[in-house]
Amino acid sequence: MTPFRALLAKELRCLCVSPVIYVVGAIFLFVFGLIAYLLVANAGRQALHLLQIQNAYARINLNALVFRPMFSGMEFVLMFLLPVVTMRVFAEERKLFTFELLLTSPVGINEILSAKYMSVLLIYLGLLSLTGFTPLLLSLFGDFHWSPVATGYLAMALQGGLFLACGVLASAMTENQVVAAFVSGGMILVIGLVGELGSLAGDTVAGDVLSYLSFRDHYDRLVRGLVRAGDVVYYLSGIVLMLFIAHRIVDSRR
Repeated sequence: MTPFRALLAKELRCLCVSPVIYVVGAIFLFVFGLIAYLLVANAGRQALHLLQIQNAYARINLNALVFRPMFSGMEFVLMFLLPVVTMRVFAEERKLFTFELLLTSPVGINEILSAKYMSVLLIYLGLLSLTGFTPLLLSLFGDFHWSPVATGYLAMALQGGLFLACGVLASAMTENQVVAAFVSGGMILVIGLVGELGSLAGDTVAGDVLSYLSFRDHYDRLVRGLVRAGDVVYYLSGIVLMLFIAHRIVDSRR
């Protein structure tokens, strides 16, 4: 077994015995299900209202009435939940005084950082995959286009990957888990609000740059079913940048 796989397995074991992960997972699935239920109920009321007016079966757009607002709403849920998932990644190592032991081991920082990031990412993707039962159940009772649903899940995967990378960076900066969660949440909030400054700058070069730096427009386009290479590159570049900075912070304390 390679050092990366050994570290990944160890991180996954630690996460799987942590009650925090189960609490976060339960909240994530509950909120996702609640949002889906409310949106489906609203779509049903609209269909019933159209049926009463037209006195005929009315087709409703589930993509526009259910899936698009569902993915948009989950953006804010991820902003609050994912920092809790990553707050212990490095902070707990410092608290338990195993951080120095880990750094002096023959395992490189690249393997350490990659294993810690991949562990939280796999946990998140596992939770996200459980929500796939929602569109599967809805497909039994209504017709909708699957491609926007697929891009919505892609948006949540990329958005979650970026937020988790921010969390890993925040955890590498401090030994206090609560502080790490707040720092991560603050970083995510700032990146999101940068787009508002871009709107104030208007149709200028500075405005375009600030709008691009925010994840809001990139996420919104993916949720609407528009897959652009620039949006995917934005997320991948952001993840690499956050992990690179985390790498430099960890390396500076070796």
